[in-house]
Amino acid sequence: MFYLNRKEARLVVLQRIELISNFIKKIRKLFGRYIFSNFISKYFLDTKVIGQAYYNDMNEEFKEIEKYINSKNQNFLSIGSGLGGLELIIDKKIDVSSFSFIEKNYVSKKVKYGWDISNKEAYNDLNIQKKFLIKNGMDSSKLNIFDYDKDKLPSNKFDIIISLYSLDYHYDFNIYSKYLKKISHNKTKIIFDTIRFNYFQNVFDKVVVMSERTKNIHSSKRIICSKFLD
Repeated sequence: MFYLNRKEARLVVLQRIELISNFIKKIRKLFGRYIFSNFISKYFLDTKVIGQAYYNDMNEEFKEIEKYINSKNQNFLSIGSGLGGLELIIDKKIDVSSFSFIEKNYVSKKVKYGWDISNKEAYNDLNIQKKFLIKNGMDSSKLNIFDYDKDKLPSNKFDIIISLYSLDYHYDFNIYSKYLKKISHNKTKIIFDTIRFNYFQNVFDKVVVMSERTKNIHSSKRIICSKFLD
């Protein structure tokens, strides 16, 4: 399981609302998203239960992508990954040289999970994220976290770029497309969820569907892509 304090548990459930109990879901529905985000999520979560549920969820995510990554993939970039639980599991399974994260550094007043064309919604705190990653076993020497709104983003080439339930699921891929071309080489693998699979067949030379989800609010496909066509 992951070790979470109360602040970390709050960020986890704001990022992954499906991890809260049915009881808390009922409270959220009764009092509304604003009260949930700013009060209930701060004081009424079981950190051990959330830590185990979050670990289980990230372990399942890893099982889905593990056959597509290996020890030759040394430099990882995650965009909108939340606290970074998936990356912790990857770090334990594969000898990775570096993990970079591009994140927003604030918590929106109300949880919204719809399409965000301008990429303004966020549920993260970069100081909390860094402490969580180190506390749960990631070597600080391989860890780099970038504030999307304030920092100069990394310009080196990455072997793996991951953006689950974020890039082209909650906000438009084109926000990052020019940047992704800059930091990719021909063998870079980009993994993300999308509601418009056919679109990317005209963007990348290779597009493979890893899985499909039909029970969520957005029916989506998880795809792995490589080599931009232009």
